[in-house]
Amino acid sequence: IEALEVLKNNATIDIVLMDIMMPEMDGFEATRRIRRGEAGERYVNAPIIALTANAMKGDKEDCFNAGMNDYLSKPFDVQDLLEKVDYWAEKNAVAKLQLS
Repeated sequence: IEALEVLKNNATIDIVLMDIMMPEMDGFEATRRIRRGEAGERYVNAPIIALTANAMKGDKEDCFNAGMNDYLSKPFDVQDLLEKVDYWAEKNAVAKLQLS
């Protein structure tokens, strides 16, 4: 709920790191709402990376089905996180250039 409010209030966010297990609203629902535009149109296609302790079969697919772009299970190596952030930041920057 707080993430949606931050995005709605004109924050400048390039990548969302989305925890799956949160109180009040889980990461799946938060992602679906972002994709529907409830956080503002500018974030409908923002890269969302799932961060989850769930590492069971099907969890990764559930994240992608909810609209997330990537997945990282906890505990994770910091280098793996940095690589994913770099990848999606570059891909997002290229997409923004193509739109302008």
